[in-house]
Amino acid sequence: MSFFTNPEILLKVKLLEGLYILMGIVAGYTGIKTLFEKEHKSRYPTAVFWIALAVILTFGRWLPTVVTGVLVVIMALPAVFKKVLAGPAGGVPKAFSKAMADKIGYKIFLPTLSMGTFAILFAVFTKISPLVGVGVGVIVAMIMLMFFSKENTPKVFFDDSKRLLDMVGPLSMLPMLLAALGALFTKAGVGQVIAGLVSKIIPEGNVTVGIIVFAIAMPLFTMIMGNAFAAITVITVGIGGPFVLAYGANPTVIGMLALTCGYCGTLCTPMAANFNIVPVAILDMKGKYNVIKNQLLIAGLVLTFQICYMLIAK
Repeated sequence: MSFFTNPEILLKVKLLEGLYILMGIVAGYTGIKTLFEKEHKSRYPTAVFWIALAVILTFGRWLPTVVTGVLVVIMALPAVFKKVLAGPAGGVPKAFSKAMADKIGYKIFLPTLSMGTFAILFAVFTKISPLVGVGVGVIVAMIMLMFFSKENTPKVFFDDSKRLLDMVGPLSMLPMLLAALGALFTKAGVGQVIAGLVSKIIPEGNVTVGIIVFAIAMPLFTMIMGNAFAAITVITVGIGGPFVLAYGANPTVIGMLALTCGYCGTLCTPMAANFNIVPVAILDMKGKYNVIKNQLLIAGLVLTFQICYMLIAK
């Protein structure tokens, strides 16, 4: 409690930590409820995964690093052996969904919009992380849903959160892990290694070739990392900085467009689970990679446009 009452710790840090604690509570609820599902095909390994994750999210700031590392290993074992499975089929009856859809209509999109709206508001008008804005947007969305129907109680939100986590499984952790991997790669000097390799390809001082290589490297590395934010740090250090920005290119324009090039890679990789795998699981779609297949052409066209734009705007 002293962490939250300490005046020397910034409010944005406290709020972000509070958000992680709430995430931990949801993961803990998922794990504990799984333990009591006797018909669950793999309840103990699944419960271990979610409870270990809950402890990390809730108490990670205060746990010794060794303890956190052990918990990560414990959490990873059921996932590696594919023992983290969904619980018994639940959900809302179709008749009830149809009745509520007719009653609420297009207002149902307001809770979803609130999450994105608050993220933007926090990013533009405050120094607090947009992630906190998303958290605030979720709370506002819950309040809206309670007004829409009295049946939307806190238990309903917890049960639906569990159902969603059940469907997505360990892939729900992938974006956070990949973002951490990007920081690790940068710290390890991967950018410098890439710079050494690319220097043999790009003629010194040729910004045009530098931009093209920079733009193509972004989606390729994003496909490996699954996250454009993780990729841009490494690729900017290795290619963008020494071969493009060092020769006077506008860093704001080039950086913004390079990140968008990275998003083209996001459309083409299963590593971007939150974009390409989670929707398949939620919508129970046929074909695990059909989303990616339908995005390949769009990604190629957008990447081509972005490269041309970078060459013009440099």
